[in-house]
Amino acid sequence: MKIQLRYLFLFASFCVLTGSCMEELPTRLEYEGYEYAELDEDAGNWNLILLTNPEQVSIPNPAPAGSPDLNQELQDAKTKIANATSAQRESVKYWTNNSLLRWNEIALELSVKYNLIPGPNPDGTYTLPNPADPSATPNFPFAHPPYISRMLAYLSVAQYDGLITAWHYKKKFGREAPYKLDPQISSAYSENGLRSYPSDGAVIAITSREILSVMFPLEKEYLAKLANEHLESLVIAGINLSSDVEAGILIGTAISKTVLARASTDGMRNAQTPKPISDSIKNAAFERFGWKWDNMESPQRPVGLTPLFGKVKMWNVPTVEEVRPGVPPAPGSEEFNENAEELKRYAANLTYEQRRIANFWNDGLNTYSPPGHWNRFAKETAVKYRLSPVRTARVFAYMNMAIVDAGISCWDTKYYYHYPRPIQTIPGFKTILGTPNFPAYTSGHSTFSAAAAEVLSHFFPTDASQFRKWANEAAMSRVYGGIHYRFDAEVGLNQGKAVAAYSVAKAKLDQAD
Repeated sequence: MKIQLRYLFLFASFCVLTGSCMEELPTRLEYEGYEYAELDEDAGNWNLILLTNPEQVSIPNPAPAGSPDLNQELQDAKTKIANATSAQRESVKYWTNNSLLRWNEIALELSVKYNLIPGPNPDGTYTLPNPADPSATPNFPFAHPPYISRMLAYLSVAQYDGLITAWHYKKKFGREAPYKLDPQISSAYSENGLRSYPSDGAVIAITSREILSVMFPLEKEYLAKLANEHLESLVIAGINLSSDVEAGILIGTAISKTVLARASTDGMRNAQTPKPISDSIKNAAFERFGWKWDNMESPQRPVGLTPLFGKVKMWNVPTVEEVRPGVPPAPGSEEFNENAEELKRYAANLTYEQRRIANFWNDGLNTYSPPGHWNRFAKETAVKYRLSPVRTARVFAYMNMAIVDAGISCWDTKYYYHYPRPIQTIPGFKTILGTPNFPAYTSGHSTFSAAAAEVLSHFFPTDASQFRKWANEAAMSRVYGGIHYRFDAEVGLNQGKAVAAYSVAKAKLDQAD
């Protein structure tokens, strides 16, 4: 912990002195429970991602209308609502009737908290976070961009498959919401008329708790507390009965097991390599191309960031080779020299606007990184168009699958070509954004951003020009900051678009439109 705090202090000092850290971006969005643009009542027929049929998860038949059991549940709900404390009522207001957005915010907040690179030991060596002992120093995880992209994909897929399953049973059983069954109960949110059995909020609470507890093991108690508050709020809000919540818990628990089973075997545990493997990757690139990336930090880390992240199992792209771009220009070539001269011009004459863009998109340590940045945009857009929870989940699932696939393809490219950074190839060159601990080609910001922008453009075509503008800006921000050549950024944009095409193609066939 002392090491981490020391590094955080140095990082904060660097931000103050250089003004180069990312602008402060909120993780929480100001919104209230709203009326859905549509209920998506047939969403139970949409294609699942990991499951093949909603009835792979079974829940009991609900008590019929007018039965003693249902009448007792309604009475219990009225008692809980009447006796709710001010804190419980605030909790109802916080969670809203699209709680997926709140859990996404929680995931981003944890990303910020754990995006702190392990600093050097007093003797100049480095200790990596240990998933087998997450509380050891440094704490596990180090939530770097690849880690965050993977975490968000698993979270979103669990939420999506869980909600499709919930919508299937909502239509099958057709139980009305408590405020429809009893005139003495009112909804804390817009009365959308969504069927209540099973509770979609409970599905979101449990899938989110389970996935995030594995991704951030030191936060299990915190996440359990949040989930309990969320579950409690569903009855007090007047939108669910206790049996609705219990059925949602069953779905969330079953879906989470399926999703986490995939996570346990996707290859992420091998992404951070020991030095001999890292050196062999570097040597292979040198034999192929005659160049290699060297870390220019001092003290120098012995291994780059996740050299084998490119081997992690992808969601929608068949193989990384299908989206791996061609060979970058050789150092010293005409194209390389043109790009190097451009970087030197920016370094000498950076405008206020270019510096602002570089800082805004820095997304470095103690931020939610580029994947989190695009999740923020998706949240804002979901609220803008008043999406139902299941349609919101669809956007996040396909976008985050594309983002992590883009990251996997980018890291494959980085370590396949092992291309040096400008600080290594241009004598005396200095950046305003430090020097990342992995090769240059292609740009992660570019691939992450282009993939996200293309998926969001598919779902929200009216806003497509803005999404693509942001992606281009994110790509150029790395050139302005001096850590990427223009060809890193431009090829990365094309790579991200190629990855996104697979996710969009799958979305077009999922029966949702």
